[in-house]
Amino acid sequence: MNPDPLAAGRSNASFIAWIGLLFLILPVTVVVPVSFTANRYLSLPTDGWSLRHYQAILVDPAWRNSVLDSVVVASSSTVLALLLGTLCAIGCWRISSRLSEAIRFLMLAPIIVPSIVHALGFYQAWVQFGLIDSYPGLIIAHALKGVPYVVIAVSASLANFDVRLEQAARSLGATVGSALWRVVLPSVRPGILSGAVFAFITSWDELVVTMFITSRRVYTLPRKIWDGIQDNISPSVAAMATVLIVLTLLFIIAHLLYLRRRARAG
Repeated sequence: MNPDPLAAGRSNASFIAWIGLLFLILPVTVVVPVSFTANRYLSLPTDGWSLRHYQAILVDPAWRNSVLDSVVVASSSTVLALLLGTLCAIGCWRISSRLSEAIRFLMLAPIIVPSIVHALGFYQAWVQFGLIDSYPGLIIAHALKGVPYVVIAVSASLANFDVRLEQAARSLGATVGSALWRVVLPSVRPGILSGAVFAFITSWDELVVTMFITSRRVYTLPRKIWDGIQDNISPSVAAMATVLIVLTLLFIIAHLLYLRRRARAG
């Protein structure tokens, strides 16, 4: 009996996918055993396992404050990026001309241009406006870097939106704002949520711009990790990285369980 070529192709594709996944994940998992070392420097726990570095990130006020700063900045910048990016995507969708395509392309500049260029531009501008080393300055900068992801995600959802739904709402007496709020936005909710996730991750991981426009008043988690690597490469950095990995896995598992439960209910 001849083997099924489609099944063989799927098997090969699955094997290649698993190899690629392991190639990406295995280097990251090295930090997990390193976080349990009893030494004061980065090393595998050959002399015994210890939780001292996890205790350090819980006791040290610098770690707690850096996490709090990152949460505040990432959450605020995500809200601002959602507002600006959604309005931009809907505006370009309504215009639907060469001008709107040019605006969409222009919105990709923060993704295309290297971060060091953004950092220099933000530094020169924020010095003039007095926003250096301030929460508003960092939130605005991170929001501007997250806007392109929101525009892309919302524009993709709007591409599948049936414009006749809005026209029907308008014909039934809905105003422009009411139709936008009750018809358009609920229909593109997946794009909005996707853009929010990418905007939050972009802000949470941002380091280059943060280093240029902040010093000590605003001290985010990536800045704290960078300083920890520069000073003495403390294993506390590995402990914090392990905590972030575990939280990410828990979020992914919770999301998958939610999708499975909703599929069963449907």
